Amino acid sequence: MPLDRFVLLIVIVLAAALATVWLGALVASATAMPLGWLMLIPAALAAFVGWRVIADRLGNAEDDHYDRMK
Repeated sequence: MPLDRFVLLIVIVLAAALATVWLGALVASATAMPLGWLMLIPAALAAFVGWRVIADRLGNAEDDHYDRMK
C-alpha cells in the first residue's frame, strides 16, 4: 500500500472518530435548543463535501502518477 493512501486512511479514521463525537454532541445539544436541528444542515453539507473530495482523490487516475514510479 502506498504511503499516501496509508496516511489518508489514518486521517479518515481519525476524522470519522472526531465527527462521531462532534455529531453526538450536536445532537445532544439540539434536544436542549428549540431550533438546534437546523445546525445539522451545515454538518450534513460538510460531510457531503468531504465525502466527494475523498472519493475524487481515490478515483482519479491522474493523481496516481507517482505510484507507478520505482
